[in-house]
Amino acid sequence: MEMTVTGHIDDKVHVPKEVKVTMKGAEVTVKGPKGTVTRDFSHPKVKVSFKDDNFHIECEYPRTKEKALVGTYAAHLRNMVEGANHGFEYAMKMVYSHFPMKIAVKGDRFVIENFLGEKAPRSAPVLAGAKVTIKGAEVFVTGSDLEKVSQTAANIERATKIRGFDPRVFQDGIYIVEKARRPQ
Repeated sequence: MEMTVTGHIDDKVHVPKEVKVTMKGAEVTVKGPKGTVTRDFSHPKVKVSFKDDNFHIECEYPRTKEKALVGTYAAHLRNMVEGANHGFEYAMKMVYSHFPMKIAVKGDRFVIENFLGEKAPRSAPVLAGAKVTIKGAEVFVTGSDLEKVSQTAANIERATKIRGFDPRVFQDGIYIVEKARRPQ
């Protein structure tokens, strides 16, 4: 991030050749081998542009909040490029000691049956753009949009939150064990 004496701040994010970028106003679409990610970057003072294989995030006479927003926009754009190029994966693990859980993906829902012996199944929404894969006791959430992948993993973890039991004894649940890694 560069700050000049004239009160202009500029940050750059490099885009590799295999990733294609289109802009319609403040809406940025990044398309790569692993998928497409779209996001709106509209703000009255912070401008996002694309030239010479780089995103330029600029602001004239920034205040503290605009300086922070330039860095935030740069981080979002880096995540979009990384997701479209390589994708993201969250690894989760199913843990139970009292009642064996049965998990499945049904449409856009992640369904957990027999959690702590409950009769009614628990479920969590799977956001569009995130894909859930079950391999034994491991659950993998993959996709090109980091926010949708991480929110889906959080929804699954939150669906197995234990209420009314001592968490030191009842450690059953589905927990995130590795965040935002590249898929293997």
